[in-house]
Amino acid sequence: MMVRGGRARAGSEPAPALCRPAPLTLPLIPVTSLPHLNALLNSVSAILLLTGYCFIRQRNLAAHRRCMLAALGSSALFLISYLVYHFSVGSVGFEGQGWTRLVYFAVLVSHTVLATAIVPLVLVTVVRALRERFDRHRAIARWTLPLWIYVSVTGVVVYWMLYQMDL
Repeated sequence: MMVRGGRARAGSEPAPALCRPAPLTLPLIPVTSLPHLNALLNSVSAILLLTGYCFIRQRNLAAHRRCMLAALGSSALFLISYLVYHFSVGSVGFEGQGWTRLVYFAVLVSHTVLATAIVPLVLVTVVRALRERFDRHRAIARWTLPLWIYVSVTGVVVYWMLYQMDL
């Protein structure tokens, strides 16, 4: 029996199909494929960040800028895709046991904490570069770049452990 607000009372039968929200669908990409897309976007971000770093070491400012803005775009697309997936599916539990479970949660916790911190760091770093405050940009980029690479790479590791690793 349904009660006000669309919730079922404890012990009652599941809501009829007409009352359940339809699964979120995206043009051309089913929601179930988003974790794969997320890993791809994280991989692309990591490659672009490393390439951009190589370009700045060679003093190729134009190529550095293109790589870093592309990495920002790839990371932004990842964040949108990640939020859409978890809004649709919810949390996905890790089924591994023993030492793999410990490794998974160590990677996941460090990834999650740094992923939260990296968003404002990236924004400040990019704004300083776009405003041509290169002294201040360089000072924060020394912290932002390795953390951003770590978050991108560990995002792929979390994906692999959660969706690809044989348990």
